Amino acid sequence: MATVKPFQPLRYAPKAGDPAHLLTQPYDKISPEMQASYLSASPHNVVRIIQGERHPADDETNNVYTRSAEYFQTWIKGGILAQDAKPGFYAYTQDFQIPDTQQQAQRIGFIGLGKVEDYEAGIVFRHEQTLSGPKKDRMEILRHNRAHFGHIFMLYPDEQGLIDRMLIAATASEPLTDVIDEYGARHRLWAIHDPSAMVAMEGLMADKQLLIADGHHRYETALAYHHRHPDDVAAQYVMMTFINMYSEGLQILATHRVLRSLPDFNEADLVKRAHDQWKVTDFFSVEELKAAFQRPDADKVRIGMVTHGATALLERPRRTNSEGIPELDVPVLHSEVLTNLLEITEDAVREESFITYVRGMDKAIAEVREKGAQVAFLLEPTPIDDMAKIAFSGGVMPQKSTDFYPKLLTGLTIYKL
Repeated sequence: MATVKPFQPLRYAPKAGDPAHLLTQPYDKISPEMQASYLSASPHNVVRIIQGERHPADDETNNVYTRSAEYFQTWIKGGILAQDAKPGFYAYTQDFQIPDTQQQAQRIGFIGLGKVEDYEAGIVFRHEQTLSGPKKDRMEILRHNRAHFGHIFMLYPDEQGLIDRMLIAATASEPLTDVIDEYGARHRLWAIHDPSAMVAMEGLMADKQLLIADGHHRYETALAYHHRHPDDVAAQYVMMTFINMYSEGLQILATHRVLRSLPDFNEADLVKRAHDQWKVTDFFSVEELKAAFQRPDADKVRIGMVTHGATALLERPRRTNSEGIPELDVPVLHSEVLTNLLEITEDAVREESFITYVRGMDKAIAEVREKGAQVAFLLEPTPIDDMAKIAFSGGVMPQKSTDFYPKLLTGLTIYKL
């Protein structure tokens, strides 16, 4: 059973200033340019804790992690961060425009603590593999601060929407936080302190299986920290935002692959090999390719291919395994296109030697047509039901198979162990 409970988070106090100058995207989405912008926005921006500046003179006693801990403690002592007076769950809404469309959407969930569980227990499931580097970095942040600043994005199944209805009721009052991020998404937060509501939510979550949407590295870091400190009750939990996987506002975007600096790349040879191995439809313009993607065909694997001189759609029938689970486009792209057509090794893919992952079809195409990349492969979003079937059956997908949008803001609530 899933163990979910309310908590008393640290949150930014009014004296800290405008939340738009304090909160950030998740650490792994922060580019150097974004880091610089966050640093200049406020001396109390949470980036100083989760992804601070590194200096050539750093040593064992003065480094990015020791400075992180110093900022954290100083902000608590100075009242920049203050702990809520009583435990609660926190309703969290995100209003946003779906990229590449004019469609508006709202996603609703709640923030609370979730017990960390080994995957073998069959309670928490992953859908992606992790890398050791990010986990080592996050472990140092956790070890120095004994706190979680970002959220694990957890999905749970609730087809009836019973919890969602409780959350919607909680949003009738003025929010604690109301902020618009750099992508135009509006984030709002409400506290749920009513004891009967909290008990009901805990009970409704008890029989749920949980699926990590975003935050695999942070979850596994929290799990490893718990195993290192088995007697620390607080370390048994990590801060999570729980979203109903059947919510209308749950959006998964496609993550396109852009390749550059491939040795011995030959565009004409790639196009010929694609025609030999796939059903290929050639287009005169990218608008025609986009229009083809607007006509979904769940029975086919469809991959767009854009080079300097070619615009095409690669298609073949979609297969299912013995359990009736349909194959997903991303693994097919990796095995049958990147490996077979371009002869890129799995190690090169894992190390991102030639690959850039891009959100937005126009941006991916511009990387080829305007910025010198060699080829872009365009994908359709991964269906949530198919992703869940694979994860709940114990399978995993390649990295960057899913892009849940928008991201959860870091620093909105903080769980101090």
